[in-house]
Amino acid sequence: SSPHLVQVRERIRINGQPISKDLFNKYFWLVYNRLEETKDPAHASMPAYFRFLTIMAFHVFLQEKVDLAVVEVGIGGTYDCTNIIRTPVVCGVSSLGIDHTSILGDTMEKIAWQKGGIFKPGVPAFTVAQPERPLEVLKERAQERKCPLYLCPELDDFEEGCRALELGLAGAHQRSNAALALQLARTWLQRRGCQGKAGGRGLGPGLSRAPEGSVGCLSCLGLGDLKEVPPSTELLGRPVPLAPAFQLTDAMIQGLRDTEWLGRTQVLSHGPVTWYLDGAHTTSSIQACVRWFRQTALNQDKPHDGSEVRVLLFNATGDRDTVALLKLLVPCHFDYAVFCPNFTEVSVANNADQQNFNVTLENALTRCLENQRTWTRLLEEKAGQDPWLPPPLRVGGLLQPAPTRGSLLLVPPAPRPLNSPALVFPCLAQALRWVAQGRDPQLAAPAASGAHAHPAASSGAVLLREAAAVRVLVTGSLHLVGGALRLLEPALSQ
Repeated sequence: SSPHLVQVRERIRINGQPISKDLFNKYFWLVYNRLEETKDPAHASMPAYFRFLTIMAFHVFLQEKVDLAVVEVGIGGTYDCTNIIRTPVVCGVSSLGIDHTSILGDTMEKIAWQKGGIFKPGVPAFTVAQPERPLEVLKERAQERKCPLYLCPELDDFEEGCRALELGLAGAHQRSNAALALQLARTWLQRRGCQGKAGGRGLGPGLSRAPEGSVGCLSCLGLGDLKEVPPSTELLGRPVPLAPAFQLTDAMIQGLRDTEWLGRTQVLSHGPVTWYLDGAHTTSSIQACVRWFRQTALNQDKPHDGSEVRVLLFNATGDRDTVALLKLLVPCHFDYAVFCPNFTEVSVANNADQQNFNVTLENALTRCLENQRTWTRLLEEKAGQDPWLPPPLRVGGLLQPAPTRGSLLLVPPAPRPLNSPALVFPCLAQALRWVAQGRDPQLAAPAASGAHAHPAASSGAVLLREAAAVRVLVTGSLHLVGGALRLLEPALSQ
């Protein structure tokens, strides 16, 4: 799977656990040296980062003699380097979203065409509910490749006559991911002739994905065929036949309940500061993230003194439309929006797993400043539409306290601070320390000498120190979430 959050070894897992440092080291140099010895002198470059890790992952799985490999496609499908598997047992396409438009295309139909590139002749494929036209494209791709394509039934269909299924991953969108995981797991179990046995241990984490159209396949040396869906299950007007629901085994029920996937709808409670981590980075996944955050964080009992502060920590990378993403986050009514690059520290010398040689710190900070301006503009537009909100007071391009009524942040004229300020920090460590204000035991207090130039920073620090509850949503980039996890959960770096 990709990307990793804290350590690169997370990408290659056996029995749900990242391979050990010793194993990673052994296979890295074995593959690297073999490629070095055999490369074409005329084209003397090594494979790029993701391609190298893909080759290495396949080598690890073969050498360690795994029974089943769950492979998540990197980007798209058709031209992705993971797509060299010729005869997987089954393929799956989760919810499609607009992402990587410079590579995959700028419409859902173009993206669906790329995703359908993993379909293989005679190999069953499953997908979940999709918009009508992209689903038609997936069907056309399946017909081109003589691949039987089925639509997963809703998870509700598996609950008829039995108790409600409990999912280890929060968020309504994970129900469609779970339905897809069940179909993929069952197909493999059928191939092994063990659909009634308690198999599939560890399948949950490898198959539960974020809702942005990840594509994956299951690959093993099993035999047999998926039972064809009876014609009666093809619903009127539905372009793809509906796969049947089936009786879940105890192992499947337990697998769904015990699934963990760091950085996806994850909650860390550190005293008065609660961190809500979700690597959403497309419009559809941000929408799902907002639904989850509002349900999980904003429905909590309010502190007795009512002093709750909400903070957004955001960054986005690549060619993503950050204006569209930030617009979806405005209704959460954050008191502060904090923007910073994905770099854990300004100096990344001791953090090799999270270095990005494609982006300079200057470029990353420029984007953060653009996001700050965008957020301020979105709040101004919202204030202009709401007669109860005063227009923001601006001095030198920055939100300032209102002189006529005291500090806007310290003595708000309403139950919640208005005109949320936006702050930019040069790295994640500084941003997290400012938000936590020494109240999270994993984070040191911010240095007094390193005061932020933004006028809201000092007054905001007081508010954060005195609030009964601080709720922080970290989203927009899996790399940002990974960097935050590295600081908030040091054990993940071991």
